[in-house]
Amino acid sequence: MEPVNGSSPLAWRSYGAALFDLDGVLTPTAQVHMAAWSEMFSGYLAGVDRSRPGFEDADTSPYTDEDYYAHVDGKPRYEGVADLLASRHIALPYGSPTDPPDAETVCGLGNRKNAAFTTVLERDGVRPYPGSLELLDHLRELGMPLAVVSSSANARAVLAAAGLTGRFVTVVDGAVAAALELPGKPEPDTFQHAARECGAAPSAAVVIEDAVSGVRAGAAGDFGLVVGVDRGAGADALREAGAHIVVTDLAELW
Repeated sequence: MEPVNGSSPLAWRSYGAALFDLDGVLTPTAQVHMAAWSEMFSGYLAGVDRSRPGFEDADTSPYTDEDYYAHVDGKPRYEGVADLLASRHIALPYGSPTDPPDAETVCGLGNRKNAAFTTVLERDGVRPYPGSLELLDHLRELGMPLAVVSSSANARAVLAAAGLTGRFVTVVDGAVAAALELPGKPEPDTFQHAARECGAAPSAAVVIEDAVSGVRAGAAGDFGLVVGVDRGAGADALREAGAHIVVTDLAELW
């Protein structure tokens, strides 16, 4: 199946399933995640005492959006924490997923971020991108099996808040990946599992992603088409990661 130019609608009937990332693709919750990550890391880095043994080389310069795209975007939460800390020459114990949010561990910081995200989601809610909702409606009319593949453990809560529950054959989120011991993005395993759940071979499935790590997962899995959605990562970065086409809104795809 040949990729199409991003300026033309896709020949959707040529494919057997559509596999969507959630945050930044279907819903604007990527901004909520970014804000929660920024709040957590900014607070943590500001409190790092470089006089402590083992912290002498720590880089405590302000956390930026570039940090988010380079180390956090699209990855499982604890992996994002570990990658960002490694980039700042900070070594913390991994800890356990049951660590409280105030624990100074990789899992503790990840749970601190998750608490901030949950607070904002419950307070403000979320609506799907209009163009994304239009595409979902179009694909439902075609009878195409759809899946959500998200590194977030909050995917089902976000789908419920956005009124999208029930539209997908399967939701492969961070909790499902952990239960099935599937490696997260940029490995292709979660997308491959979703394709199987939809009854489609990867070569007949479309991956739709806004994160560089997610696009790399699609490229690594030899999917029929990998669509990059540029919500801030940059079109060039998405293409370099393996996107066949790049759009700025999902309405461009039908």
